[in-house]
Amino acid sequence: MTRETALSVPVALTIAGSDSGGGAGIQADLRTFAFHCVHGTSAITCVTAQNTLGVNRVDALPAAAVVAQIQAVVADIGVQATKTGMLLNQEIIQAVAVQVRELKIDNLVVDPVMVSRAGAQLIDDAAVVCLREQLIPQAKIVTPNRYEAQMLGGWEIKSLADMQEAAKGIHKLGAQAVLVKGGGMSGDLRGVDVWFDGEQLLTLTTSLVETTNTHGTGCTLAAAIAANLAQGKDLLTAVQLAKDYVTTALKSALSIGKGQGPVGHFFPLLSQSSERS
Repeated sequence: MTRETALSVPVALTIAGSDSGGGAGIQADLRTFAFHCVHGTSAITCVTAQNTLGVNRVDALPAAAVVAQIQAVVADIGVQATKTGMLLNQEIIQAVAVQVRELKIDNLVVDPVMVSRAGAQLIDDAAVVCLREQLIPQAKIVTPNRYEAQMLGGWEIKSLADMQEAAKGIHKLGAQAVLVKGGGMSGDLRGVDVWFDGEQLLTLTTSLVETTNTHGTGCTLAAAIAANLAQGKDLLTAVQLAKDYVTTALKSALSIGKGQGPVGHFFPLLSQSSERS
């Protein structure tokens, strides 16, 4: 007779949208949690019809449905870290912010999905204000891309100095730390991120991976930070390990579909599969 062995593992929660193409959002987050041996739970905020070529449709869930998912997970399973992604509208953002406060959700990683890497605004101005005033102040870390940092910081970002000033400005919104991502920058600043926690102002770099298959990198980075926090790592270490993970996943990015493919979240398994074929 085989005895059942119950394993105790860290738990992380993602509050984000569903990507039908499987490259970003909830799907990317759960893959990232699994890779880090963290049990992934989810609260879906919206359902998208999308693929590697783009987004065709977005349907928001009622804020009450998002709240019910969060409460169900926290009440029974509990979470050691939480990551937010696409929250879509003011009602959902406000509802999530209330739940974070009332349920005392710790280790909150806010990926402020407001602007695409190409610079297109994804949520309306009222939602941006709500994100700034109600959710970001509760964050352990906020991870804006170049254009999101411009919106949150209030000025155009063209240089490393601009990224540094943006990080300092965004930190004043109340998050414990800020990571301004340089994936949307050009030249030598591509992939260079700026960290600020109120004391340390650091430039974090990794090797640059030349690939057009980068769909889901922002979601994956934030989810990896959350996974490392769930495992008990300190914040800066969690960020550095997450950057390394994304870099390696980009080296095994998937060439699927006719557009921008996703990163290879399970790159060791992909390597094994390639060796067998």
